[in-house]
Amino acid sequence: MSRIGRKPISVPNGVEVKIEGNKVTVKGPKGTLTRDFHPDIAIKLENNEVLVVRPSDHRTHRALHGTTRSLIANMIEGVSNGFSKTLELVGVGYRASKKGNNVVLNVGYSHPVEVTPEEGIELEVPTATQIIVRGIDKQKVGAVAANIRSIREPEPYKGKGIKYSDERIRRKEGKTGK
Repeated sequence: MSRIGRKPISVPNGVEVKIEGNKVTVKGPKGTLTRDFHPDIAIKLENNEVLVVRPSDHRTHRALHGTTRSLIANMIEGVSNGFSKTLELVGVGYRASKKGNNVVLNVGYSHPVEVTPEEGIELEVPTATQIIVRGIDKQKVGAVAANIRSIREPEPYKGKGIKYSDERIRRKEGKTGK
């Protein structure tokens, strides 16, 4: 049995979970998230806890069991607290600035790059070398942060580029270091 899949998900105060067949809707103080799950996996709401049950020990059911539970837990976490990722710009002259909802990046190209956030995503620029991506959907937050990082990925020699704040860049020696 999956250890993650068996764990019940407690629903905090102020969060409402509605289950209709294989469709789960989670409503909380930060917003509402809806997601369809595989019809074979049973999702139940019992005394303020969400339980995920699989019908058999078949390989696909085992794979879906823990995944479904994690996705529901992330939905509940997102509508109650939200998710955020912090990006840092490393390099001489690399900077970010806010222009309306968009973020304008100067990262060594001949032109500034403008990033438009997806719906439900908020971009924040506390300093010129830091970008914070916030939202209630963990998948969207990660995807937007990865798209911004891909504009100028960190290179291994000087470490210049856009990196996650908790990311460690493996450095290489130049051609003179033997």
